[in-house]
Amino acid sequence: MDKLPLARDFPATDEAAWKTLVEKALKGAPFSVLESKSYDGFAVEPLYGRAPDAQIIPGRAPGKPWEVLQRIELGDAKAANDQILEDLNNGASGLALVFQGSPGDDGYAFPPCPTALSAALEGVHLEWGVPIELQQGLACRDAALTLSNLVKTRGVAASDVNIRFGLDPIGVLAANGWSYVVWPDMAPVFTSLVAELIEQGFKGPFAVGDGRPVHAAGGSEAQELAFALSTAIAYLRALETGGIPLDDARRLIFFRLAADQKQFLTIAKFRALRKLWARVEEACGLKPETAFVSAETAWRMMTKRDPHGNIVRGTIAVFSAALGGADAVTVLPFSSALGLPDPFARRVARNTQTVLVEEANLYRVADPAAGAGAIEALTDELCTAAWALFQDIEKAGGAAEALRAGLIQREVAKVRAEREKAAACRKDSLVGTSDFPDLAEKAVAVRDAAPCPPCDDPEEQSVEPLHRMRSAEPFENLRDRSDDFLAKHGERPKVFLACLGRPADFNARASFARSLFEAGGIAAITPEGAQDIDGLTKAFNASGAKLACLCSSDKVYASEGAETAKAFSEAGAQHIYLAGKPGEHEAALKAAGVTGFVSVGTDILAMLRQAYANLGL
Repeated sequence: MDKLPLARDFPATDEAAWKTLVEKALKGAPFSVLESKSYDGFAVEPLYGRAPDAQIIPGRAPGKPWEVLQRIELGDAKAANDQILEDLNNGASGLALVFQGSPGDDGYAFPPCPTALSAALEGVHLEWGVPIELQQGLACRDAALTLSNLVKTRGVAASDVNIRFGLDPIGVLAANGWSYVVWPDMAPVFTSLVAELIEQGFKGPFAVGDGRPVHAAGGSEAQELAFALSTAIAYLRALETGGIPLDDARRLIFFRLAADQKQFLTIAKFRALRKLWARVEEACGLKPETAFVSAETAWRMMTKRDPHGNIVRGTIAVFSAALGGADAVTVLPFSSALGLPDPFARRVARNTQTVLVEEANLYRVADPAAGAGAIEALTDELCTAAWALFQDIEKAGGAAEALRAGLIQREVAKVRAEREKAAACRKDSLVGTSDFPDLAEKAVAVRDAAPCPPCDDPEEQSVEPLHRMRSAEPFENLRDRSDDFLAKHGERPKVFLACLGRPADFNARASFARSLFEAGGIAAITPEGAQDIDGLTKAFNASGAKLACLCSSDKVYASEGAETAKAFSEAGAQHIYLAGKPGEHEAALKAAGVTGFVSVGTDILAMLRQAYANLGL
């Protein structure tokens, strides 16, 4: 039976024909309106052709699943052991031990004391090569030696275990602003520890170039890559200075990056890291080898409100990291921003990966994005931007010196400010928080555990730390104020949506206004059905609201907007908003009592904060 070509009955097309249709649809608007800008400043096009002569970037071997790591951050050793065995027996293939003061410390961490570590790993067959990845904190030497001594105590050959020790004094410095011994004074201690572990028979890798401090602070993809690369270079130099040949030293270093819901950029970022490291190896006179790259879903994208949305964000992040060639992935449980996740949230985190490994079979193909025009272009753009910043960091003396000089912090702060502005204007949407919030959502359970007390730090920090952020926090703070008001008064702050005309006139803008106000915890009250001005003002008075927002079409605003605003002003509305842009009627609407206009692109955080002030809260 002949195969039926699916494209047989469609005419051949090319980019020029596509652009002709696009220009017609844009109705005179410039083509650039379809482009977006990355936070690294390069344009992201709406359409890319197939990349010519694209080559597969060597990474995780085809047919080899990535390691499904599960975070262990329970302070109680017995509870940690119960969870570890549950994780390993139900989908996880490895463990990520998170220690206090590490860049991945979310407030709950595992104690590095010998008895706790031994008890937590009871029943874990280290000799089977169970992957264990340490996220080390301020007491990094203690954690590494504690684990190595446990291996020795159990009579397990060091060469049989699969431990990535994760030594990262520069990353710890960036995240905390201080360390017990600063780099480069730490370099000889660092090298000595690595040499000691090698002498005991451990294979490593031992040090990590971790980009998460930059990502968690709001930095761009290129900034994260540049920091991870520069950190790895510092460790490479220290190991060589300590007498380890470069060809061996490079194998003692691995990488860790954050994976977020920006799918294409995350795929490109993981691919770009491998290309950048290969360039470093070539500059060292070495033939490039495949580095181990670990991923963790991003703290920055996690939300407290509608936390189940974090499951979707986490799934996209795992998908992207896997397609980008990550060798190991750790998923933050969906309730991580609320507290210490319970067993259910941890099970969902495991299953997120298990489904993508066992059912979606994402690991079957090596570098599946190779040749895709968009991914190849983004990979190259990230390489170019990251390499330029990496050179600036190296000119400053390396990652540690650039931190002391504030170079990295200043660059990250610029991007962070852009992100905060984009979130405030809902350009960067947070579904369930800034968009489509649910004021009646039910609380999500977390473990009953207090956060770890902060590490004792000196009176003065040696560098300005890269402060972590979550894009949802400003909206969550407003929702918390609304919850406090509800607890005290039995109802939330509210705004009356005055819907003018027919449903076809007001439905879209009423939905927009509802989402906007409720993102800040201000409940939107909407009258049922279409009503005249008199009926609307009566419903407004009955609602007990002090704020009102007119919702309708531009046509209705032109004929009834000013009259309605005046009626609401006379009815006692303290502040009157209008959903949409006023255009030529702005002066008349303001004269009638409209005090604010809300539309796409409005800084809604500023508007919501002012709304609370208007309410006297």
